[in-house]
Amino acid sequence: MSYQVFARKYRPKTFHDVLGQDHVVRTLRNAIEQNRLAHAYLFVGPRGTGKTSTARILAKALNCPGGPKAEFDPENDLCVEIAEGRSLDVLEIDGASNNGVEQVRDLRESVKFAPARGQFKIFYIDEVHMLSNAAFNALLKTLEEPPPHVKFIFATTEVHKILPTILSRCQRFDLRPIPTATIADHLLHIAQLENILLDKAAAWAIAKGADGGMRDAQSMLDQLVAFCGEKIDEANVLDVFGFTSREKIAELTHALVARDTPAALAMIQKEADAGRDLGQLLGELIGCLRGLLVARLDGSTDGEGIPEEQWQALLAQSSQHASDRLLAVIDVFAETEGRMKWASNKRLHFELGAIKAIQALNEFRISDVIKVLKRSSENAASFVSDRPLSMAAEPPIKKLSPASILDSMIDQASEASEPPPREMIATPKPAPASPSPAPDPAPAAAEENPFFQDPLIQAALKKFEGTLIS
Repeated sequence: MSYQVFARKYRPKTFHDVLGQDHVVRTLRNAIEQNRLAHAYLFVGPRGTGKTSTARILAKALNCPGGPKAEFDPENDLCVEIAEGRSLDVLEIDGASNNGVEQVRDLRESVKFAPARGQFKIFYIDEVHMLSNAAFNALLKTLEEPPPHVKFIFATTEVHKILPTILSRCQRFDLRPIPTATIADHLLHIAQLENILLDKAAAWAIAKGADGGMRDAQSMLDQLVAFCGEKIDEANVLDVFGFTSREKIAELTHALVARDTPAALAMIQKEADAGRDLGQLLGELIGCLRGLLVARLDGSTDGEGIPEEQWQALLAQSSQHASDRLLAVIDVFAETEGRMKWASNKRLHFELGAIKAIQALNEFRISDVIKVLKRSSENAASFVSDRPLSMAAEPPIKKLSPASILDSMIDQASEASEPPPREMIATPKPAPASPSPAPDPAPAAAEENPFFQDPLIQAALKKFEGTLIS
């Protein structure tokens, strides 16, 4: 028997084998068990997420002996024919090469014939968005009211290109990108079945590079086996596909958070000279910064594959910066990522983005001024509430801000410096001798108050004293 690649050899055969699409599997299983079968299904999702595999499993469940039933034997002759694409009752059509009106007319003629062995005649059209508008319109009436023995299954990666009249006649299922951890675990399972020593870090690197596509991950593993043999480590993955290790991502993030511009630029230059994909490196960097931001809200968040020791060090280092600063850094890199997609010199834009990101951490914002003013206002309020009992006879002060307190003090000093009218001047009478009163502890207590330690308050007090002397 000829060699079969991992993507075909380990294709899901039953609903239990479908990974990362629990919401789709559960709905289809319940529909089959409750006999609530629709006449048209539409599977939407990125490449390699299981659209074709799920369509074939649904076809097996509908046409299996004694069906429709969710639990079936995938080794049955009829199920094997459907899996291999040679069943007379399940017709798989490529929408890219059969997108004309004539092909749709032939399909409408085939709909009239009863199934040969199964209970249903199933038409599966892959990349259905490639059909022309005329072909879609020719399919409308048949799609809305097909014969009882006919089921339609469509799959597409670009659902926005499908006419709304087609969408309204189908039950839509959105297949999501498969989580990285799920892909990594499945790769380790395949490696165990194939007697391959696959390192966990290597499996994680492959899963991250696959970007949510199981088929891409399996193809990459197949390529690595041809390159490395029966033992694969993370270094092999990085060399073959130009990825960057999680340790390097952590080091670059640490240099940025520590505002070490020379170290960050040196790391970018080193990765570029080693032939790494700078676009992928920037995406990993943004993901790491996003993880640091999420970790402030959820302490149980993992480190996206980064070793625990480095992750904890990053968390401690990033705690020195406010959340809005990290958001500003992510915004800078997001703009840089958009420019790098169309730039010939990606390294230049990456380096400029790193410099701007570090400047965003260092810049002084209006929010910082507001925080200082708010702190000064709180200090003033605490000073008024902590006045000694000797000042209790004075009228209460209501929510005075530092600016209003200073204006009042300066106005009082100006009024005291003006000479009184002549008719009010009289010869003072000698006052009887009396012992000097004890010093009032209020000034000392006021000087120790944090409110008077503010530089702005101290400058205003000096101006106030100068007004009294003059």
